[in-house]
Amino acid sequence: MAGGVTGGGSATWSDRFEQGLHPAIERFNASIGFDITLLQEDLDGSIAHARMLAQCGVISEAEADQLCGGLEQIRAEAAEGRFQPGLEDEDVHFAVERRLIALLGPVGKKLHTGRSRNDQVGTDLRLWLRRRIDELIPQVKTFQQALLRQALSHRQTLIPGYTHLQRAQPVCLAHHLLAYVEMLERDRQRLEDVRKRVNVSPLGAAALAGTPVPIDRRSTAAALGFESLYANSLDAVSDRDFAVEFSAAISLVMVHLSRLGEEVIFWASEECGFVRLSDRCATGSSLMPQKKNPDVPELVRGKCGRVFGHLQGLLTMIKGLPLAYNKDFQEDKEALFDVVSTGSQCLEAMTILMDEGLSFREDRLEAAVAADFSNATDVADYLVARQVPFREAYQIVGSVVKQCLSEGLLLRDLSLDRWQSFHPAIESDLYDALAPRQVVAARTSEGGTGFDRVQEQLSAWSERLDLANG
Repeated sequence: MAGGVTGGGSATWSDRFEQGLHPAIERFNASIGFDITLLQEDLDGSIAHARMLAQCGVISEAEADQLCGGLEQIRAEAAEGRFQPGLEDEDVHFAVERRLIALLGPVGKKLHTGRSRNDQVGTDLRLWLRRRIDELIPQVKTFQQALLRQALSHRQTLIPGYTHLQRAQPVCLAHHLLAYVEMLERDRQRLEDVRKRVNVSPLGAAALAGTPVPIDRRSTAAALGFESLYANSLDAVSDRDFAVEFSAAISLVMVHLSRLGEEVIFWASEECGFVRLSDRCATGSSLMPQKKNPDVPELVRGKCGRVFGHLQGLLTMIKGLPLAYNKDFQEDKEALFDVVSTGSQCLEAMTILMDEGLSFREDRLEAAVAADFSNATDVADYLVARQVPFREAYQIVGSVVKQCLSEGLLLRDLSLDRWQSFHPAIESDLYDALAPRQVVAARTSEGGTGFDRVQEQLSAWSERLDLANG
């Protein structure tokens, strides 16, 4: 194997080693194939470390300038596609250091003073994840805005509300969509909260015990934008709680996307027919020319499994690890990279779906809410308003529904005489109370689906999400 950072026959390692790794073990051990993703963060962390070493008098300002210049040259080479580390570099950290030594000679060997790959990789990973969180939070907001635009267009539209996937009560479609806006707001808050625990610097904890080199950890933390630093060096290099927390937060994002996706799949079915899918977000069948398939929500629903799997994998990976650093931690990166990628792609796809991939069929929705017994509770409420105890009213309406089902009638089809045979308090104004639009409008409790309450929420969310026309 080619000489690594130290230039010896054992490549990367000290002269304690006389032979290089077995080729198969070299491949098994290497992470350069995926942790090259952390290159920019590794360069940022190394530049901050070099500047701090000079500030503390460990190296000269001239040497720091050389190191930073070399690191920026590597950044430029990477941008031009000329930095192509291979398997012999093992990981991104050694790849950078090896190239730096090739560029600068002995000065390049001073960069690693006062740090270890253990605190280095922890720093890189936190910097990388912090940037990704800062990209994901606006993505969640963008999806909320797409949902809100649909809600604003359907503030007077009705849709059947379900419990147990059985028709329950009609609701305002805007109210239904705003439920997802609320879920996603919790997702945004979780990501913002996780970011606080990501934004803690482990740099300077070295391998596990700190370093006798007179470094200034607070200087590098400030230079890299960390809000605080780990108080315990053992914890600093072995903490991956933030990776689990982040994966859990994205898992909940995926849950919410999948729940909405399941509803879209249901709404788009011929049996339901509440939405039409546009050609922009649907595919056809290779065999059946009439079909239009809801691939976007189906894929989102399916991709939940990989995100959930990464969360479980991270938990399993860290559950039995003794302090401090263990090679097992190499397994955190591919999981985190894929959680970020999958979550971001699904948010983007669902935003496009909501903005231009579907349209609600108001005629089908109107017909649906008018042709069921989802107004039965309103008969009970009507009787309660006339001093009939609720449980008695509940039993009366159950009898009415049973009779209607046996005769193939809806509640609205019964004559006033028939109604009064069930209870004399019923009068002709019951028919107005049974109208689906009135059923919805009557739900005026705070947080309810009544049109006035929904309008309050539309206005509030329009302000919070920076949308006009609330």
